[in-house]
Amino acid sequence: MGTTRVCAELSKSPKPPLTLSTSLTETVNGFHEFKISGYSLTKGVGVGKYVASDTFVVGGYSWAIYFYPDGKSPEDNSSYVSLFIALASEGTDVRALFELTLVDQSGNGKHKVHSHFGRVLENGPYSLKYRGSMWGYKRFFRRSGLETSDYLKDNSLLVRCRVGVVKSCTEGPRDYNIPVPVSNLGQQFGSLLGSGKGCDVTFVVDGETFTAHKLVLATRSPVFRAQLFGPLRDRNTDRIEIEEMESPIFKVLLHFIYWDELPDMQELIGTDSRSASTLVAQHLLAAADRYALERLKAICESKLCEGITINTVAVTLALAEQHHCFQLKAVCLKFVASPENLKAVMQTDGFDYLKRSCPSLLTELLEYVARLSEHSVIASGPRKEVLADGCDVNGRRVKQRLR
Repeated sequence: MGTTRVCAELSKSPKPPLTLSTSLTETVNGFHEFKISGYSLTKGVGVGKYVASDTFVVGGYSWAIYFYPDGKSPEDNSSYVSLFIALASEGTDVRALFELTLVDQSGNGKHKVHSHFGRVLENGPYSLKYRGSMWGYKRFFRRSGLETSDYLKDNSLLVRCRVGVVKSCTEGPRDYNIPVPVSNLGQQFGSLLGSGKGCDVTFVVDGETFTAHKLVLATRSPVFRAQLFGPLRDRNTDRIEIEEMESPIFKVLLHFIYWDELPDMQELIGTDSRSASTLVAQHLLAAADRYALERLKAICESKLCEGITINTVAVTLALAEQHHCFQLKAVCLKFVASPENLKAVMQTDGFDYLKRSCPSLLTELLEYVARLSEHSVIASGPRKEVLADGCDVNGRRVKQRLR
């Protein structure tokens, strides 16, 4: 009874976990082109004598192409040319697939190709045992036919070869890993800016001064690069005054240049007001375009798109036009032109600014509204003509709409 109980308990014990591994065999491929110029001068060199290509590396081994103008074997009596690929470095049982192509130089594409690739090999890949081992053809081409063919052009032959070295590996589950820290490059540059060490340029913006590093600015902005290092650079590149920009906006600009991200906007402007954030994004868009910071410009466009309202859309539309933000402009036009928004937008101070700063946009807006109206009429179909007594032309009673 005791033995039976032990066996039953063992049978109920959990099975050991299944482990898996995979053997992967594939070829590492490489190509080489060998041009044999002055073919007629190679004839008569003697049976077994060759001209060789430069060595090339595939799969960690060196290879070379050998061309025998008078053939490789005496029994062929110099009637054939021979062509081989040879292992040119030390190796033991190097398994590989080969392809030799004699190029048709007439442009007709009728190349002479001998290839292992793309077909099933009865005995598998070819194996080379030592340096100097070869694969190829003793009777690759009859000389008489070769010399009257399109393979010979300007007394030259062109040979292309492909070598695929067979490699195998076994992959199993990994019981180990080495964690890689996330990049903190932005934090390092931001700390550099905060420390003030090595700063070599001072900016004066709206009465406030900011120090920075010329190389960092020039790396991030092509405008700063030209201003600080270009042939037309400012005479004094140690102290530069920035006009037509408020100091908080320049501070955000510098932060982005070093950190590649925006600071906490709520902390910057002292409020989480959506309208205040939109105002900052509008000013920052102009600054980003001024210094060709395309990623910052795209971030501002995205934030302005999210913050479109009746009161902000007109100014945002004007900025989109002035700073070539075509996607943002399209979104603004669509918002303004909608029947439920148009009248309200036209009564805002922003619309007055739009008329003054970008009068040409009014024409585009009218065209957009006209297209929307035309589409609306087509979509709704022909309207019925309603008479004064509430009947249509067919005498049927219709219900009047309140407008």
